[in-house]
Amino acid sequence: MVGGRGVSCAAPQELLTGSFAENMFHLVRNAMKENFVHRRGVRARPLPVTHRPAPPEPGALAAKVRTLAPSMTRSMQRVAETVAADPAGCAALTVTGLAERTGTSEATVVRTARLLGYPGYRDLRLALAGLAAQQASGAAPAVTADITVDDPMSDVVAKLAQDERQTLADTAAALDISQLEAAVGALATARRVDVYGVGASSLVAQDLAQKLLRIGLVAHAHADPHLAVTNAVQLRTGDVAVAITHSGRTVDVIEPLQAAFDHGATTIAVTGRPDGEITQYADHVLTTSTARESELRPAAMSSRTSQLLVVDCLFIGVAQRTYDSAAPALHASYEALAHRHSPRER
Repeated sequence: MVGGRGVSCAAPQELLTGSFAENMFHLVRNAMKENFVHRRGVRARPLPVTHRPAPPEPGALAAKVRTLAPSMTRSMQRVAETVAADPAGCAALTVTGLAERTGTSEATVVRTARLLGYPGYRDLRLALAGLAAQQASGAAPAVTADITVDDPMSDVVAKLAQDERQTLADTAAALDISQLEAAVGALATARRVDVYGVGASSLVAQDLAQKLLRIGLVAHAHADPHLAVTNAVQLRTGDVAVAITHSGRTVDVIEPLQAAFDHGATTIAVTGRPDGEITQYADHVLTTSTARESELRPAAMSSRTSQLLVVDCLFIGVAQRTYDSAAPALHASYEALAHRHSPRER
């Protein structure tokens, strides 16, 4: 017997091979993992969702490449960067042709297509053809040059504005809407919300906490790592912890999120690295743009822009779901501060 389902030892040989054996292996492995975790009293990392999301739109392909390239192998990076740089040329190539052009293998091309969100190479080719058609429609080319020490201020403004627009577009394209909605749902019903971030990300953490406070939620931002951990261990089921880290490997942010995760809180990671260590302790992962870094434009500048977009999405989503209580709370906060924004009588 297996699991009380009446599968006998005399089952046909073919049942012990192929998909049946694989399914039984995963069933037993997960059961052992759940039993081990239960005995230790520690939560397991959520099992990956098995459904496959819809492939990205053609216009989102370049954004996906920029976001995922840092986590790819060198050979997969060559494939991804090639298709993003020349969608029209690559759309005309077979999987063998693209492998030859990039100096990789057919298997690498297919793995890259799947990592970018496409079921297979055929779907990637269709997206490349669509992207090539969009580019041929006459859209203005992006300003991609780095800012130099000799640039006039007019060029600095133009380049920064373009980079900010690209960062926002990339982040919007990379966001998993189902993950975003789940995070909003958790925040909307939270008993308490803790937000962790250090450096530039601490400013974003404060912004999220202040926004949630304005609509009546109990929310606190913690930039001090010791204070963050001591607060995290007080969280329980029904609480939410949000970690903001562009790199996904900031120890001072990972530790409190892990503590919150282990104590039963729902955890959310806002990160530019969907494969980063932080995601091991996150129930929901919200991916931000991975922007180019230059001498005069550190990554912290563009990461802050993408993180603030995610924060605004979370805030608006929560305000929508809690409108009956959020609207009066927001009005009360405006009224309480109105006299500070009005000219005083002399």
